[in-house]
Amino acid sequence: MQERQHDRARYFRELATTSRKYFIPYIEKFKPLHPGLEVLEIGCGDGGNLLPFSEAGCNTTGVDMAEGRIKDAIRFFHEAKAKGTFIASDIFRLKEWEHRFDIVLCHDVLEHIHDKENFMKGLRRYITDNGIVFMSFPAWQMPFGGHQQICQNRLLSHLPFIHLLPRSIYRFLLRKGGEKANCIDELLDIKTTRITIEHFERLCARTNLSIIDRQLYFINPHYETKFGLKPRKLSPIIGRIPGIRNAFTTSCFYILANKSL
Repeated sequence: MQERQHDRARYFRELATTSRKYFIPYIEKFKPLHPGLEVLEIGCGDGGNLLPFSEAGCNTTGVDMAEGRIKDAIRFFHEAKAKGTFIASDIFRLKEWEHRFDIVLCHDVLEHIHDKENFMKGLRRYITDNGIVFMSFPAWQMPFGGHQQICQNRLLSHLPFIHLLPRSIYRFLLRKGGEKANCIDELLDIKTTRITIEHFERLCARTNLSIIDRQLYFINPHYETKFGLKPRKLSPIIGRIPGIRNAFTTSCFYILANKSL
């Protein structure tokens, strides 16, 4: 497992840095931040992405199924003297939050969802009439599209493309590397729930979400904080080639809105 997966405080700070430097400037092209703006993150984890929004005066709310992550988010926000509301729940059980948020963030969440179409349909209900969704995810065929960085085995956690191996060989490799059953199950589950650029854009069309803007990154903006690599957008030529672009896209940024707009 990469060190940052153990050190949650460090990972919180890294996410906050990426959000401050790259997520917010991109989002503000379509929805300028101001005090009182309602911001929700679905699958917020430890809350790092939301910290810069809170610092800008937004009302920040995070929801995640993992109670341990929510406890960390509350603690990290308290230590940062920031305001935020965090709840451990399935977002779709919180009906009172519908039509409330100006911005909804979904960062590296969609690739874990089994029923993506219903998730996207449900997502629409949580933004206001003029609200937007910021969606980001790793394209499946990219080097770490399978999230193998969560492996305990140091070699496996740094091996690119192993998630593209046949399922039986991938499982064998993970077992030989000493991975625990719950980690293997999670990685194989991601192999089942994978998402490509083409699949995502078809989902948007089917669920009445308009793609307002799209940025495909050859070098993920978060890699600047993690590895010191300067972010780089995908070549426009490669970005237009279905299938091929998935292997070169380490992160997809989308701004979405309800089609009725």
